[in-house]
Amino acid sequence: MGGRKGSGVLELAVLGLLHESPMHGYELRKRLNVVLGMFRALSYGSLYPCLKQLLAKGLIVEDRPEEPNTALALQSRRSKIVYKLTADGKERLQQLLTEAGPAAWEDEGFGVHFAFFSHTRADVRLRILEGRRSRLEERLESVRSALARTRERVDSYTLELQNHGLESVEREVRWLNELIGRERAEQEQEQARAAKADNSVSNAKQTQDTPREQGR
Repeated sequence: MGGRKGSGVLELAVLGLLHESPMHGYELRKRLNVVLGMFRALSYGSLYPCLKQLLAKGLIVEDRPEEPNTALALQSRRSKIVYKLTADGKERLQQLLTEAGPAAWEDEGFGVHFAFFSHTRADVRLRILEGRRSRLEERLESVRSALARTRERVDSYTLELQNHGLESVEREVRWLNELIGRERAEQEQEQARAAKADNSVSNAKQTQDTPREQGR
């Protein structure tokens, strides 16, 4: 997890998980490793500097346990600190969840944004999915062109590896097409329900106003 881009992805992941529930560092690292597969190799060396920055910004707070002042307690205290999201942290999380630029659909960021789609606005979800699909379609063209140029010059194992990569991207594009189709259908249904509700309110108001006009 190097560089500012990696730090931003980790910030989103930590804030998103703490939004679901407070947890201590060890539990948080396990959740990052299990729920967000791309963080399987995440270490305390990556996580704790991020937590320190979030604490300094006031986005999270520490809930320290009350323990006797003993050497053993001092050794175990850090592992028992529970991290909680603050009001500013919730606001920062919502800001991050509205970002739908290239960083949200690149390989490093897409999985993390997708993991928190349940907290993301429908229009933002759709933009991220469409951006991811566009990026993969560009990749498909590049891989296909490379295969066409090198097919006769590479050994069978290299060719199999290239074909495997091509098939993997094609599968993800099909998956994205299905997700985009569902998102659009749900948005259309929501718009239809909203329009129906508006018509009902308008008709009810018109019905209430009609007797007054007739009595004048």
